[in-house]
Amino acid sequence: MGGCAGKVRRDDEEKLDFKGGNVHIITSNEGWDQKIAEANRDGKTVVANFSASWCGPCRVIAPVYAEMSKTYPQLMFLTIDVDDVMDFSSSWDIRATPTFFFLKNGQQIDKLVGANKPELEKKVLAAADASTS
Repeated sequence: MGGCAGKVRRDDEEKLDFKGGNVHIITSNEGWDQKIAEANRDGKTVVANFSASWCGPCRVIAPVYAEMSKTYPQLMFLTIDVDDVMDFSSSWDIRATPTFFFLKNGQQIDKLVGANKPELEKKVLAAADASTS
């Protein structure tokens, strides 16, 4: 279960589907700044999913990610389509999608590259446990 690297999106491909979850889609630097400020204010850990609509593993993990966002309301779940905000994504040095960053007070506390469901679940659970203690 790896990730995708460097492919160009085709116009006919749909956006990733996070319906039913509590996932915030980030489409601009301003949107990111706003959500990070909100998370910091509320003392929430942020899980940021850098993904791409053309990436198979991203599509597979999307419903899992959406489900986690419902299970762990104490965390803030963000998704960034690397093609929508290229400059922003490159500033995070994204080499493959999906890449998940875990942020507390705006600082990276953990990272996961690839659609590794068990590992993602483990890291999300650890972040949720840490945020409730």
